[in-house]
Amino acid sequence: MQHTVTVARRFCGPRESANGGYVCGLIARFARGTVTVRLLAPPPLDTPMILGEHDGLLELRLGTDVLARARPGDVDGLVPPAAPTAAEAVEASRRYAGFQAHPAPACFVCGPERAPADGLRIFAGALDPYKNGPAAVAAPWTPDPSLDAGDGRVRSEFMWAALDCPGFAAAAPDMRPMLLGELTAQVDRRAAIGERCVVVGWPIASEGRKHEAGTAVFGADGELYARGRATWIEPRRP
Repeated sequence: MQHTVTVARRFCGPRESANGGYVCGLIARFARGTVTVRLLAPPPLDTPMILGEHDGLLELRLGTDVLARARPGDVDGLVPPAAPTAAEAVEASRRYAGFQAHPAPACFVCGPERAPADGLRIFAGALDPYKNGPAAVAAPWTPDPSLDAGDGRVRSEFMWAALDCPGFAAAAPDMRPMLLGELTAQVDRRAAIGERCVVVGWPIASEGRKHEAGTAVFGADGELYARGRATWIEPRRP
């Protein structure tokens, strides 16, 4: 089966292309089980794309161009730091480096230019390194009604989006530009609309221009709702 997918301009990462985590989540909705989504080219905004199965894998295409591909994946062994308290997440968010400089200030997830109830406004800043590990970041997140799946909980693609940018904040504490290469996520429970959640990110490994980071969403009571592992790529310098 094939599905037509269009990403509204609201869900941008850079101003002229879609937020990577959101697109990965859209693709994952049609997958069986946990998947790793690899982004091969920036998905455009307000443009119909085709999502279908090719050679056993889900592919997002624009004409003959493959923009993204999903394969079976898992987050086994991915252990998040201890869940920060809401107060710790608020304090960490005040240290968000993106307030000073940001490569995509209009990003749906982490852009400081986005108004409340428009963007997710997940501003992940540095946590106490002695308690949460070096370079761990966190932010509060209260999902607004526009994210409702119709059952009082956040649609799964927005859970994937929330797992995207905090990984960037952990991998690039100086906010140097990076592109999301792949994201593997597992959503065990979708957050409730209006719930005071906490999102964390932490670095896993780096090699040259390639960086890996983990992310997690915790509920108001500290329950682990979702976790993800991402690969971020620094563009080649001229």
